[in-house]
Amino acid sequence: MFKDFNEMVESVKAKRKGTVIIAAAQTESVLQAAIMAQKENLADCLLVGDKSLIISLLGKMDPDHCYSFDILDVGSDLVKAAEMSVQLAREGKGDIILKGKTDSGLLLRCVLDKDKGLRISAVISDVLAFEHPTGVKLLSDGGVNIAPNLEEKVAIVKNAVEVAHNLGSPQPKVAMLAAVETVNPKMQAAIDAAIISQMNKRNQITGCIVEGPLAFDNAVSLEAAKIKGIESPVAGNADVFIVPNIEAGNIFGKLLTYYCGYRVAHVIVGTKVPILIPSRADPGELKMLCMAMALSCMKE
Repeated sequence: MFKDFNEMVESVKAKRKGTVIIAAAQTESVLQAAIMAQKENLADCLLVGDKSLIISLLGKMDPDHCYSFDILDVGSDLVKAAEMSVQLAREGKGDIILKGKTDSGLLLRCVLDKDKGLRISAVISDVLAFEHPTGVKLLSDGGVNIAPNLEEKVAIVKNAVEVAHNLGSPQPKVAMLAAVETVNPKMQAAIDAAIISQMNKRNQITGCIVEGPLAFDNAVSLEAAKIKGIESPVAGNADVFIVPNIEAGNIFGKLLTYYCGYRVAHVIVGTKVPILIPSRADPGELKMLCMAMALSCMKE
C-alpha cells in the first residue's frame, strides 16, 4: 500500500492522466478540486451543470482558470446533470464521475439504472482510504450498503481487496470487525465474519488474508491481541477494515477525519467507471484525492 497520499498522487501522475466528469459542478469545493487536479496535471475535468454560475464561481476563485475547462450546460436541473454525467461515462467520454451539487442518492439512482446506468457488479461498495502514520489503510463499507448480508459482505471484501491491490498491497490483511473477537451465535456480524474468514482459508476468497471476528482493538493493537490470545497475521496489523453495517462505517470514517485529523479519500467500485460521492461539505483537497484514488484503481 502507498505510504501516504502524496505518493499515491505522484504514482498516478507518472502513469496516466484521466478525465473526471463532475455532476452539477456549480459548487466551490468541486471547482477547487478541478483546479487543483489541473494544476497538478493529475486529471482534466468535464464540468456538467449551470454554465453561467460555474464561470462566475471560477472567475471569483481563480480567474486564470475561468475558461480552461470544458463545460456542458444543463442549467440548474440536478437530475439532468446526474443523468447527463452517467450518459457521458457510458459513452466513454470520462473515466470517473464526481458528485458536485447533486446529492449522493440522486446520482447513485442514475448510476444503478438498469437500462441507462453503469453497474457491472452485483454489489457496488464504497471503499475509503485513510492516511495512517504507518501507511494508507482501507475501510469498507460506510457509504452504500446499509445492512449487508453474508453474500454482500463477501462482495464488499472482494471489492476492497481489489482496491488494495491497485494501491500497492498484493496480499492485504483484512479484519472483519465486530463487537467481540469470539463467535457469538446471537451476533450476526460475528457469525458472518467467522464464515468469511473460513472462506478465505478454503481459497473461496483469494488475494488476501482474512481474520474475523475481530474487535477493533485486536485489529490494530498487537498487545491487545496478545492479551486475548489471538494468533493471526492480521491481528494488530490490519490493512483493510470491513465493518458490519453502514452506521459503523460512517462513524468510523468521520472519526478518522474529525477526531484523528487523518486525510481520507474514497471511491465507489463495482461500476463501469469509479463513482465519487464525497460530502458536499468536504474540502476541495479531499475531492482531488478521491480523483487520484479512483485513477489508481483503474486498469492501465
